[in-house]
Order: sequence, then structure tokens, then C-alpha cells
Amino acid sequence: MANDSGQIGWGVQRRGRSLWTRNAVKGVRLRDENLRKDGRIEWRSWNPRASKLAAALIRTKRDASILIPNPGSTALYVGAGHGTTISHLHDHLCGAGNHHSGRIVAVDLSPRCIRDLIRLSGVRSGISPVLADARNLDEFSPFVPERVPWILQDVSQAGQVELMIRICERFLAPDGVALLSLKAASERWADGGDEAKFAQAEERLASSKLRLGERIDLRGFEDQHVMFVIHAN
Repeated sequence: MANDSGQIGWGVQRRGRSLWTRNAVKGVRLRDENLRKDGRIEWRSWNPRASKLAAALIRTKRDASILIPNPGSTALYVGAGHGTTISHLHDHLCGAGNHHSGRIVAVDLSPRCIRDLIRLSGVRSGISPVLADARNLDEFSPFVPERVPWILQDVSQAGQVELMIRICERFLAPDGVALLSLKAASERWADGGDEAKFAQAEERLASSKLRLGERIDLRGFEDQHVMFVIHAN
């Protein structure tokens, strides 16, 4: 079982059932997060009800540090949204002024999301917003010239599992970790309820060339969602 408190990574901390990231832009909130001081360090609350990655970090039964990229590495986030989770990833992966030299390639199809991400990248260097259709890997592959050690896919559309397999086969580095945030309501190819859809997704991932590490139920934070933790072989 995951620890109830302590450091998960350089810029991520857990206190009981709450998560915090080391704020890379001191004094600035993205939404309505709480801020707290710890000496010269400012921590920013990370709401697991507003971020499926945060919910997975709370719910995992394994080492939570596996679920986040290393500071200074490159992360690929497909279905990046408006930037809430991206900002917390940036706190850890890049740090203030991007002193870690990390990079987050943030792909989304929505022009509105991309506008929000562009604004965010203006104050948080290291974020690269990309307007592209997640299903067309060629549209964003120029921004990912090398395989990356960490991928998160959260596109909330039918065919997420097959898309995730394609993305990992093309972009995930050997020994890399990928997270698939699967929404049951988006999948139409399984008979039965949500559990049947998640079970079929798990079977498909297990039969691929990837290795399925953990299935994390996000119920209570994000209903109808499961986070699959996938490893490259």
C-alpha cells in the first residue's frame, strides 16, 4: 500500500490524503489551489478531483513515484486539456525557470485548450503546446523527435486502448512508463457495463507487446475512470 505521507518525487509531496507540488511560480495559483510555505519552498495543493493523475497517485497500491516522470526528462501528454495537471507536472519536471531543463509536449485538439496552454507556457518555460489530432501521430511526431520515458493519454474518445498502443509503440522509450486514463463512457466496443469495458481494455493491453503494471480505480475522484499503468518491455 502506498505511504500516507512523504516525498513522492523532487517536486511532489503527499500529506495524508492531500497532494502538493513545489510551486515553480511562487505566489501564483492556476485555479483556486491552497499555497503553503515550508521555509523558502512554496507548495501548491493538487486536487485529485480535478486531476486524474493526482487521483492515481493517491489510489495506487504501489510506489507512487513510478507514476511521475523524472525531473529534467521529457514527457508527452496527449489530451492535455486546459493545463491543470500540466502545471503540476511542470512544478516537478521543470521547476522554477525550468532549472531542471525538462520538457512537456502538451497535445490537444481543442483550440481553446491550446490557447490556455500557450498562456501557461508563457510563465512556465518547458511546456510545448501542440494543436493536433491525437489519432494522427504524424501531426505531433515532429515535436517528439526521440522516444520519451513518460507518456499520459487522456483523450476521452472511442478507441483509446488501440490509440495508446500505437502511441507507445512509436514514442515510448525502453523501460518507459505510460499512463492511460480510460473513461468507460467513451468506449463503445464492449458489451455490458463499465466493468466489462475495463476488463476488455485490460485484456487488450495485456495481449499487446507492452506490459501492464497496475489498474487503478479512480472511483470517488473520477467516476467511470480507470488509470492503467503500462511499461515498455
